[in-house]
Amino acid sequence: MEQVQLTSVDGVLLDAAVHRAADPRGTVVQLHGITVDLDEGGMFVRLADQLAGSGFAVLRFSFRGHGNSGGTQRGMTIAGELLDLQAAVEYAAEHLPGPLTIIGSSFGAVSTALSLPWLGTRLVRLVLWNPVLDLRRTFVEPELPWGLENFSPVQQELLGTQGFLKIDDGFEAGRVLFEEFERYRPLDNLLASSVPTLVVHGDQDSAVSYDIAKNAAAQKPNTEIHTVLGSDHGFDSREREDEAIAVTVDWLTGPRR
Repeated sequence: MEQVQLTSVDGVLLDAAVHRAADPRGTVVQLHGITVDLDEGGMFVRLADQLAGSGFAVLRFSFRGHGNSGGTQRGMTIAGELLDLQAAVEYAAEHLPGPLTIIGSSFGAVSTALSLPWLGTRLVRLVLWNPVLDLRRTFVEPELPWGLENFSPVQQELLGTQGFLKIDDGFEAGRVLFEEFERYRPLDNLLASSVPTLVVHGDQDSAVSYDIAKNAAAQKPNTEIHTVLGSDHGFDSREREDEAIAVTVDWLTGPRR
């Protein structure tokens, strides 16, 4: 593994790591969820190592306001993450060989889906883990326990009075981010795309709707879904994490969809 630094077009420095393969068959860019970092709780490290062993160069990085990347938590926005994704894709195009795959986990699916029109044919395959596809139903008018706890009307009032609220009593999500939740519709972009896609989602997810992902997989052409039975968000045991990783590696190393 090699530590590298990316620079977004607005000058934000992004902490990143590259896992190289001996004879690369393609490149995978990994996009983590909100409040975590390029390791995605360790899952992205293990996934990257397995993918590198299977012939893929892998680039993973921390979005702005996360991990050791520049920017602040309160200043993190979807628009900013779109620029960070662009920086990663452009770095991969210059330094890493072969066809491009993106793996987006949870909130990482938002910038991924919104970038699909720009990515176009350069993206050959897409993997989404527990993807956030409906921002309103996840954050603004939450339907599941995690959202109801973190984004209640009382919590959202703090956006007006202090300019941010805390997610899980830690990450400080800012007012502008919540305004974006009203404007962006990642699900629409995903459904309009023809890129071959694998969705991996736990059917007991208490943070991000499994039903929305399942319905999206049924509607979108060239899309498969793997259900991790009994799993909460983020795959809530080592066994379930290993299942998600194995399914992803098998799908990416199988015949080109």
